[in-house]
Amino acid sequence: MPVSRYSTPQFNPYGDDAPVSTDEHWPAPRASVPLNAVVSLPGSKSLTNRELVLSALANSPSLLRAPLHSRDSDLMVEALRSLGTTITPVDAGDGRGDFGPDLAITPADELLGSTTIDCGLAGTVMRFLPPVAALALGPTTFDGDEGARRRPMATTISSLRALGVDLSDDGRAALPFTVHGSGRVAGGALTIDASASSQFVSGLLLTAARFDEGLELQHEGTRLPSQPHIDMTLAALQARGVDARSDEPGRWSVRPGPIAGSKVAIEPDLSNAAPFLAAALVAGGRVTITGWPDATTQVGADLADILPLFGATVARDGDRLTVTGPADGAIRGISIDLSTGGELAPAVVALAALATEPSEITGIGHIRHHETDRLAALATEINNLGGEVVELDDGLAITPRPLHGGIWSSYEDHRMATAGAIIGLAIDGVLIDDIGTTAKTLPQFPALWKRMLGVTEGGAGAAAPSTGTSAGL
Repeated sequence: MPVSRYSTPQFNPYGDDAPVSTDEHWPAPRASVPLNAVVSLPGSKSLTNRELVLSALANSPSLLRAPLHSRDSDLMVEALRSLGTTITPVDAGDGRGDFGPDLAITPADELLGSTTIDCGLAGTVMRFLPPVAALALGPTTFDGDEGARRRPMATTISSLRALGVDLSDDGRAALPFTVHGSGRVAGGALTIDASASSQFVSGLLLTAARFDEGLELQHEGTRLPSQPHIDMTLAALQARGVDARSDEPGRWSVRPGPIAGSKVAIEPDLSNAAPFLAAALVAGGRVTITGWPDATTQVGADLADILPLFGATVARDGDRLTVTGPADGAIRGISIDLSTGGELAPAVVALAALATEPSEITGIGHIRHHETDRLAALATEINNLGGEVVELDDGLAITPRPLHGGIWSSYEDHRMATAGAIIGLAIDGVLIDDIGTTAKTLPQFPALWKRMLGVTEGGAGAAAPSTGTSAGL
């Protein structure tokens, strides 16, 4: 059930995977002066959607402070409402609501199916909610955008069947499928292959405390990508009083028991900070992100270690993280394994394409199965602008070449769109075909990006204020 498409972001802030008219593109602004910007970002999508699921399964109401409001999180909210959860916007009342209201969540007395859930392109919806639907009474059909039907779902489907859940998919092992919920799941021991996505693990762990026997889960694949996202899931469970642990790599245990209601402050999305912090290296100057946590399970925290490899300087001052571009303006090449933070790859590869030396980014074979095949998409788009990117089995090899302007296809992928914006900082005439797809996790991206650059709504550049400019809305 693809969502309808409008060709410009002001009419459709949430985007989807329908074709975009080729005569309507977003001109990526070129940086004209070194930056001196302060950027505030909305909440983490990964944290928001995990806490929404846990709140819906809890034994008492919860309040999410400063949650993300984006297409992915809105799809999760509507899906949980369709299963009987009450989710109400609440005015923060303290200046924290710049990006939208808080959310008060009251669990349903009994989860009810007999509904259809639109997953859009949200991996967290299509992989976190089928186990929840198994706890509901009645059938729940899952479908989404055309691109979602190409994303791997076999592990979720086979896992639920192994746990005794009745599920019909007509042999597709992909969307659409229907979970025939009986109101309970036995749980117990389960072995899966989560090589394609850590979300297969998190989706089971989030619901496991509500299974009759809890869950003893083991991963048997050759590799497990994005381990920090599983750590995030465990931390969220433990914070709500659930006995969830991992005593050895690739094994997790969740004991049956109540999930406590909670008041949770959602951290800013550090992965969405990647293009803004990368801008300091491309344009020169400095960019500060506010609200940077002291400790976090978000993979975006790795930016503080990755960006210095390119030649940046990183400094912390309280909850502010500032990245300053190289003094000589030269972006270095790097060689890095990004297996724990594959979602940072588009921004990292965009930087590598603008570097003065070759780079090799590995450990990211699994991002072929994200919103699009990100390895193929990055190689294609950079090469189309004159670059030299070669696909490896598990990554990309980037040899910097002089780039030129042209159309940058987003592939309905928010991180592809923002990678194009990074390239556009240094190259005239980069036209992004669907900037509206950034609404998947950051609807305010175009406005925040232009404000960081001191670009007026009419498109004219302006010198960045020497005292810094707040890009928060």
